[in-house]
Amino acid sequence: MGKVAVGAAVVCAAAVCAAAALVVRHRMKSSGKWARALSILKEFEEKCGTPSSKLKQVADAMTVEMHAGLASEGGSKLKMIISYVHNLPTGDEKGLFYALDLGGTNFRVLRVHLGGKESRVVKQEFEEVSIPAHLMTGSSDELFDYLASALAKFVATESDSQHFSPGRQRELGFTFSFPVGQDVVGELTKAIERAGLDMRVAALVNDTVGTLAGGRYNNPDVVAAVILGTGTNAAYVEHAHAIPKWHGLLPKSGEMVSSSSVPLPMFTASVNVINMEWGNFRSSHLPLTEYDQALDAGSLNPGEQIFEKMISGMYLGEIVRRVLCKMAEEAAIFGDTVPPKLKLPFILRTPHTSAMHHDTSRDLKVVATKLKDILEISNTSLKLRKLIVEVCDIVATRGARLSAAGIVGILKKLGRDTVKDGGKQKSVVALDGGLYEHYTKFRICMENTLWELLGEEASENIAVEHSMDGSGIGAAILAASHSQYIEVEEP
Repeated sequence: MGKVAVGAAVVCAAAVCAAAALVVRHRMKSSGKWARALSILKEFEEKCGTPSSKLKQVADAMTVEMHAGLASEGGSKLKMIISYVHNLPTGDEKGLFYALDLGGTNFRVLRVHLGGKESRVVKQEFEEVSIPAHLMTGSSDELFDYLASALAKFVATESDSQHFSPGRQRELGFTFSFPVGQDVVGELTKAIERAGLDMRVAALVNDTVGTLAGGRYNNPDVVAAVILGTGTNAAYVEHAHAIPKWHGLLPKSGEMVSSSSVPLPMFTASVNVINMEWGNFRSSHLPLTEYDQALDAGSLNPGEQIFEKMISGMYLGEIVRRVLCKMAEEAAIFGDTVPPKLKLPFILRTPHTSAMHHDTSRDLKVVATKLKDILEISNTSLKLRKLIVEVCDIVATRGARLSAAGIVGILKKLGRDTVKDGGKQKSVVALDGGLYEHYTKFRICMENTLWELLGEEASENIAVEHSMDGSGIGAAILAASHSQYIEVEEP
């Protein structure tokens, strides 16, 4: 072999060796980055851990805070607002009742025909109306006049069979989901009068109290209601003597319902619903991570609504995004640069992470599609898509298990978390909200955790039921149970 040929062979061999070394270094670098991604995942999973022992501590802390919130105003992170909803539905209510649900840039007017125990909700009709932007920033009179006008138009669509007997007022349940700084019942009543409508506002509620009422109408064993949706809240029925901060006359029946609704005039009832505002619950036992702390610090209400920020639909997707962002920065899971869209807060919403979490296709096609459509991330490996599903699972599992712990805390406060003296007292918790209704894995995990914490014997006496549309149907049912007419009969 000539010198030239030998030289060429040497150069070629050196090039092959260099290329091989480059591949090895790349693989080592890639494996090192993947190891870092797995390390971030493992650390996150450990910090989000919710073993039964921790959840029982969370439940105990919830009970303690409930006691403190009932003892005095400002005594707890839980507001434990007395709703003055004193007449809980019995299931016997009959007739035609209205509801007005105001909770955003739209509102609904509803007409609900109740048939009592035999037929429950016979029929419901509703109309959704947009609120013009200028009314959202204008005077309250203008807004309430607009609401009353829409209500009057809706009432005018009653059929002949629905007309009320002479001298009988129509009655309305009003769901108002904003902080209240004025007498909204008085404002609405005046607007209704100006609209020439003969209608009485019989109950002022929020969606959680309405969910409890709707559940109670169908099942007298309902003792509490929980909303798990974009936000979260809980309400339950409390005995009047267990509310030291309530300085009014004790209710007639001995129980009360706690809710976040604004009090109507004081009633002498023995039951009332308490609106817990449990989203503001906080405890040292909550498994907070660096991602939760960063989310809270950058929020509009830092230090507030910590429980809500860990379990509600508003935040689950954002927590997933923050974990993926760290993996992108420190482990380059999406390449050498962090995808620009991934840096945008709240771009990844809980319905997106739910869809990825529920992906059962062999190649996780839904995950790939969501990454491409929402974050503009293409060409992901199956291994990476599986990692992303694991992140979604960790976040949803923690939220679901903490939700269950909160419910156990309520049952514990009511003395219904254990079986006493062989008793078989049935307790039902009414649930509603998009997270509970549509995120199947979240719902199943929450319910399984509830039975895990309660134990087999106590679980036999506890049930959860879906109570739909508390802000609409529930409000109409509360108008019925607070009717001024002693015998609620067909109009």
